[in-house]
Amino acid sequence: MRERINNQIRAKELRVIGSGNENLGVLSFKEALAKAEEAGLDLIEISPNALPPVAKIMEYGKYQYEASKKQKKAKRGGKPTETKSIQVKIGTGEHDLALKAKTASKWLSEGHRIKVELYLSGRSKFMDQKFLEERLNRVLRLITENYKISENYKKGPKGLSITIERAK
Repeated sequence: MRERINNQIRAKELRVIGSGNENLGVLSFKEALAKAEEAGLDLIEISPNALPPVAKIMEYGKYQYEASKKQKKAKRGGKPTETKSIQVKIGTGEHDLALKAKTASKWLSEGHRIKVELYLSGRSKFMDQKFLEERLNRVLRLITENYKISENYKKGPKGLSITIERAK
């Protein structure tokens, strides 16, 4: 959505902010536009949904520049979350599971999602579903971080998997 400037503004009354960020109060549209033209600047509607709408007196180019700077800063602040993967087999020993769970806990604390996969080969693909889920739960019980399940047990071509992420 683009901001309305000068004669594009439709509101009859506006809460006006001056060029030095001082509050000029609620003015009629004509008064506000006259003040902006007197200062040689634009009248920009910055908050159209407020009652009355808020407008600011400033140079439109400068306003666009500041808005793009704000947007870039917000984009830069967010860290992308990855989906990391941990693979275990049916016969994986307790010590190895503990190491994998420790790694998973570290990744969860960094904010990543984790896909825990139970790799099945040969005949083990046709084992009882409850037994396979219990094998996956062995790893989940060892994870020290608080987590929530984002994707429940899914059977895939390579085996069974579950996806977890950090609980807020």
